[in-house]
Amino acid sequence: MNFKKLVAAIAIGVGTLATAVIAQAADKKVVVGYQTDALPSSVAIANGEFAKETGYEIDFRRFNSGAEIFAAIASGDVQVGYVGSSPFAAAVSRGLEVKAFYLASISGIDEALVVRNGSGIESLNDLKGKKLAAAPVSTDHYQLLALIKSLGLTEKDVQVFAIPQPEIVASYNRGDIDGGFVWDPALTELKKNGKVLVTSKDVADKGAPTFSAWVATSKFAADNPAFLKGFASVINKYYASFASDKAAWGPDSDNAKSLAKLLGGTADQQASALKNLTLLTPEVQASEAWLGGGEKAGAGKILKDTASFLKEQGKVSDVLANYGAFVTADALTGVSN
Repeated sequence: MNFKKLVAAIAIGVGTLATAVIAQAADKKVVVGYQTDALPSSVAIANGEFAKETGYEIDFRRFNSGAEIFAAIASGDVQVGYVGSSPFAAAVSRGLEVKAFYLASISGIDEALVVRNGSGIESLNDLKGKKLAAAPVSTDHYQLLALIKSLGLTEKDVQVFAIPQPEIVASYNRGDIDGGFVWDPALTELKKNGKVLVTSKDVADKGAPTFSAWVATSKFAADNPAFLKGFASVINKYYASFASDKAAWGPDSDNAKSLAKLLGGTADQQASALKNLTLLTPEVQASEAWLGGGEKAGAGKILKDTASFLKEQGKVSDVLANYGAFVTADALTGVSN
């Protein structure tokens, strides 16, 4: 082989290698949607630990609601997202293929109906004729509608506005609405001139439980199981720290300051919001009560019950026979506290 042919062969080889490297790098990219909820694991968004642990280049994008994240997933712009069970139930009922692989939290006091001072609402018996709001197709929207139904009322008795949280805060402060079912940071803002009338846990106890979860498109989950395991292990690391080391999550902690920088508000507000969370260990999540058990998965049952309610309300047109296919405990295998 003469020198020119040797150079050409090397060039072709290098070009092929470069193409392979670029293709491999492209496979290691993922877009992840998150929201403003205070979660211990959000610190790993801020400090880059999710990317370091998984080995993926992660483009974290902030959204105002789970409905917005599902719209981005449907368009192909997002592969992994943090969502609530109500928009989750609506999305899969409409044909979107996603799987929940980690439960971020379940019904607790981190979401609540706050009523404005001067609104004339002192108890649940005072809701008739009032104006309330929640983010569209959110778990809060679902629970607000479920609460109204449990009181024997309809949307003709209580005006319900489905508007984004920033608009809820503005409308509330202007006095245009009497209350809002919200999560932080809106929850903290509304409580400045009002009081909590009922929490997400209260509504769950009335028969309308909810959860928030990390979901991935079914294709991404099938093609990237190691990513989901790595992602889940990072979440669990921070949840375990939050459970065992309270000092590391106080208002003066670096973690609280990191959350405030990423999500807004103050470190004190973030530390306070974290205390309202109801978290599950990986072992409990992986049980049949939640993500395990296939068609018997408890989270799947919650999704079906939610979808059935949304159909009654005219929010979705179809309810599937089973929702167990949209949850999986695979990423939790081998993950523990």
